[in-house]
Amino acid sequence: MAELLLQCLDGTADRYAAGPTLSFRLRATEPTGAVVHSIMLRAQIRIEPQRRRYSATEAAQLGDVFGEPARWADTVRPLQFAQVSVMVPGFTDSTEFEISVPCTYDLEIAATSYFHALAEGVIPFLFLFSGTVFTKGGPSGLAISPVSWKAEASHELPVAVWREMMDRFFPNCGWIRLSQDTLQALGAYKTARAIPTWEQAVTSLLATAVVPEDAS
Repeated sequence: MAELLLQCLDGTADRYAAGPTLSFRLRATEPTGAVVHSIMLRAQIRIEPQRRRYSATEAAQLGDVFGEPARWADTVRPLQFAQVSVMVPGFTDSTEFEISVPCTYDLEIAATSYFHALAEGVIPFLFLFSGTVFTKGGPSGLAISPVSWKAEASHELPVAVWREMMDRFFPNCGWIRLSQDTLQALGAYKTARAIPTWEQAVTSLLATAVVPEDAS
């Protein structure tokens, strides 16, 4: 059976992707000297928020994700980020490869809300691997073995990498999903008042909702 060691070397934003995409560079090592024909590899990527500290401002913005800080001992748990698959080509000893993870700015997704709340520091990731390793050996010349359930790797991605990536695609803005009914109602409000942009329509509504400071 092949012994497979996996580690994440770094993470970057893919500058040539059509949409926001993180690219993680990984290394696979087979320490027994077996010739690896290929690996069908699956990676479950989680965020481990308990591995870092948070400023008061970050904690306030994370209220939608974890609730009040007083409850964090019970509510701060790993967040699912992505599941990706990749075919790793043949090698002996070790090889490096990349996995790409498309990202969204949908703030209704817990992972995105978490990223958005962070001002600095790192995003602590954990990679949990599974899959199948094809090596040279056996009566047919091909041996098949599973990737060990213990195969995992951790990585700390600088928050600046995520922010720079999102700023490239959504400069100084983000986006939220609205139901068709809400979108139609907002459109009717915008048209009736000849408001030129959707942002100005929302700003107009927010202005009417502001409570004066001297209100009782």
